[in-house]
Amino acid sequence: MGTIVVGYVPKPEGRAALRRAAEEARLRGMRLVVVNSHRGGREFDRDDAIESEAQLDEVRSTLQEAGVEHEVRQLVRGLDPADDLVNVANEVGADIIVIGLRRRSPVGKLILGSNAQRVLLDAPCPVLAVKAGEDEPVE
Repeated sequence: MGTIVVGYVPKPEGRAALRRAAEEARLRGMRLVVVNSHRGGREFDRDDAIESEAQLDEVRSTLQEAGVEHEVRQLVRGLDPADDLVNVANEVGADIIVIGLRRRSPVGKLILGSNAQRVLLDAPCPVLAVKAGEDEPVE
């Protein structure tokens, strides 16, 4: 059984990536590893951790109901999200990484987000980049 790794944040781009990754996992009969990465420090305190864990519980529940074999990892180890995502992809031997991209202004479209760019350049496998769209639940 292959593995899909998806970077998840509770924002439109994270939800779009999760939706597409779950769809791909079902279509291909693959396992899904959801990675939620935080740098930690003062910007991520106890309340943030509790809120994040509650959001990830919703992700777990949604994927369970959708029948997708999955694992959810919340990482707070001081690394950039791109590093965490690439490290997990290497660790699990990912077949594909799915990331979400947020909509950008015309000028912003010239520059890909730094985390997305680093994942694309450093990934050990193909990367599927999904543009954020309307918020739809995982089915």
